[in-house]
Amino acid sequence: MYRQYKAHPWHGVSIGNMYPEVVTAYIEIVPTDTVKYEVDKESGYLSIDRPQKYSNVIPALYGFIPQTYSGHQVAELSNLSLNRHDIIGDNDPIDICVLTEKDIVHGDLLVKVRPIGGFRLIDDGQADDKIIAVLYNDAIYGSYQRLADIPTLVIERLRHYFTTYKDIPGTDQKKTELTHVYDVDVAHEVIIRAINDYKESFWKIG
Repeated sequence: MYRQYKAHPWHGVSIGNMYPEVVTAYIEIVPTDTVKYEVDKESGYLSIDRPQKYSNVIPALYGFIPQTYSGHQVAELSNLSLNRHDIIGDNDPIDICVLTEKDIVHGDLLVKVRPIGGFRLIDDGQADDKIIAVLYNDAIYGSYQRLADIPTLVIERLRHYFTTYKDIPGTDQKKTELTHVYDVDVAHEVIIRAINDYKESFWKIG
């Protein structure tokens, strides 16, 4: 009977057995999307979150890592790095951007990726890390091991997107703050902490 039902992409899909070096990612949106899609947490189906109101488009595949959660362990890493005590997790799976030379034209798919770094974003007092990864065995990006291997222009495009995509044109109010760009070792720690947060929040004993 279970084969008749689609697995929930957050809770029903395995992160894989090679984490944090290689993980499964669920892709929600791609660079050609003019609508922001997001998984409905209750049903697991991809739903329309909002139309893209402004000209910003995501410059990479974008989604999340299954069976991760931004809770107190992920927030603790942000607090430690910023010498703060007030940041909390955003209660979502960990977001991930995937770089590839392939033109992938739609989301709602699973890909195997290798994390190489990330952005520490704070969104309204909440930890909102963005892991940056490359598609596993990608013809161009697949050999990159660290964030420093990626062309600077690619990183700057991602940085610009995540520091402006929630801003309202004509105002100076910033919705998100990018505090650190970190390398692969920190990305691995964020993933491990997010897995632990997920287990603590969703796994039931007995």
